[in-house]
Amino acid sequence: MKIVLASASPRRKQLLEGAGYEVTCIVSGAEEIEDHSFSPTDLALTNATRKAERVAKHTPREIVIAADTVVWKEGRFFGKPSDTEDAFRMLKELAGHTHEVVTGVVVCFPGGETKAFAESSLVTFHSLDDEGIRLYLDAIHPLDKAGAYAAQDDNGRIIKKIAGSVTNVIGLPLERLEGVLRRAR
Repeated sequence: MKIVLASASPRRKQLLEGAGYEVTCIVSGAEEIEDHSFSPTDLALTNATRKAERVAKHTPREIVIAADTVVWKEGRFFGKPSDTEDAFRMLKELAGHTHEVVTGVVVCFPGGETKAFAESSLVTFHSLDDEGIRLYLDAIHPLDKAGAYAAQDDNGRIIKKIAGSVTNVIGLPLERLEGVLRRAR
């Protein structure tokens, strides 16, 4: 099945290709909002919808998938960090605690049908000292990741436990998405 992914995320593309899909990426250019008055689900779905609609308008005969992942802890969003110090601050606040990761997914099918859903996972971090956080940030590129961390290569380094979908925490809840795509065939 051919998919247009409305994203520049290499992680989302890798997940889809690993599941056997042929993927073309088109960056939507849609501005992501960070409105703290939204719930995590509403924010993720709003941003995913904006991306999907923009790309689907130009590719009406293709299946378009868009996603947006938000990291949420105690009423606060942790988006993509603006710089390394912002990433350090985020990881320091998340260390030793559990936070929620919500990914909103919108699938636009040829003919105009649209399916949308959100998936939630709980992520618990190990306690981390300043040196451990700096070493971690030196090892990854945190600026394109919500919450400033990469679950796909963690191997227990900062993540103690994930309750829910691991692929959701990586950025695309593949298990649930494949169910939506199967029903559409």
